[in-house]
Amino acid sequence: MKIAHVRERAAPAGSRWRLAAALDPDGVSWMDLEEARRGLVAAQPARAHNSALFRKPLTTLDAHLANGLRVDALADLLEADAEEPIEASGLQFGPPILAPPSLRDFYAFERHVATMWKRRDMEIPEAWYRLPIFYFSNVSEIRGPGDAVHAPRGSQELDYELEVAALIDTPVRDLDAARGEEAIGGYLILNDWSARDFQRDESTVRLGPAKGKDFAASIGPWLVTPDELADIRRDKGYDVAMTAAVNGHELSRGSWASAHFSFGEMVERASADARLRPGDLLGSGTVGTGCLLEIKDERLKRYLEPGDTVTLTIERLGQLTAPVVQRPSP
Repeated sequence: MKIAHVRERAAPAGSRWRLAAALDPDGVSWMDLEEARRGLVAAQPARAHNSALFRKPLTTLDAHLANGLRVDALADLLEADAEEPIEASGLQFGPPILAPPSLRDFYAFERHVATMWKRRDMEIPEAWYRLPIFYFSNVSEIRGPGDAVHAPRGSQELDYELEVAALIDTPVRDLDAARGEEAIGGYLILNDWSARDFQRDESTVRLGPAKGKDFAASIGPWLVTPDELADIRRDKGYDVAMTAAVNGHELSRGSWASAHFSFGEMVERASADARLRPGDLLGSGTVGTGCLLEIKDERLKRYLEPGDTVTLTIERLGQLTAPVVQRPSP
C-alpha cells in the first residue's frame, strides 16, 4: 500500500491535504480515502459501530495515527470501488507525515562512514560497529516533494544526502531489535540536506550537528508499507537501488541492502529508555556515495547552487525532487 497527502495542482494556495492511496504499483492513479470511507459507511452503516476507522472523517495520516490507529488499518478502505480515480499528473504531493514529532537520523552505511573518517585520515571508530548512532534533526523545517530548498545564510556548501526513513506508527519503549520492525508503518525517501561548511566548523567542538543540518529535510513522495518490500528482503535492508541526480545527471548510486544496521536495530537503540511515538521518523543515514561530500571532486566538481534540481530515487519508494533556490530576503 502506498499512502500520500495530495491536493489538486490547480487548488488555491493553502488548500487542505487529502489522504489518498495508490491504485497501482507505480502510483499513477489514486483513491481519496475519506471518500472511500464515506462510501463504505453509506453502503453498510454498521461499519461505523464495529470499527474506529469508520467513525470519524479521515483527514490526514497525522490525525489517523493520533486516533490510535496504525497505517495498515487503512487497507480496509481499499475494498471500496474508486468511482473517480485521481490521476497523479493532476496532483501535488505533500510530506507523507505532515508534522512528525521527532526525526532521529542514524549513520548506518559503512561505505559512507568510512569515507567521512578517511577525510580526517582516521579509521572508523570501533564503537560505530557496535552502536547505531543518531542525532535529532529539526522537524520544524520538513519539506515535501517539489518544495524548494536553499542554503542557510552564510553557507556556500549546500549538499544533498540520499537516505531511507521509517515511520513509527505505534507507541513503543525498550523494544528489542528482533521485534523492532514491527513498530514501523512504512518507509519513505529522506533528503537530509547539509551545509557542509557549517557542519565542518561545528564538528571541531564535538557537538552537533546543529546549524549545518537544521534548515531543511525533505521527505516523500509517499509512504510505502513494509508488505510491498517483503519479497526483496536482503541482509539488513532491501535489495533496491538508491540513486541521486543533479539536473538529470546521476551522481550517486547505492543499495539499501548494504546497510550495516537494520531498522529493527535502529528502533532498539532509539527506544532504549525512551518512548517512540506514532509519527516519529528514523532516518537510515546516507548510503555510500550518496552525497556530494563523497563524490563532488570526481563528478560535479562543486556544491549545489541556485537553479539546480536534485532528484532522489529509491526503487519501490518513488522519486523525491527539490529545486535549489536563492535564499529569500528577510
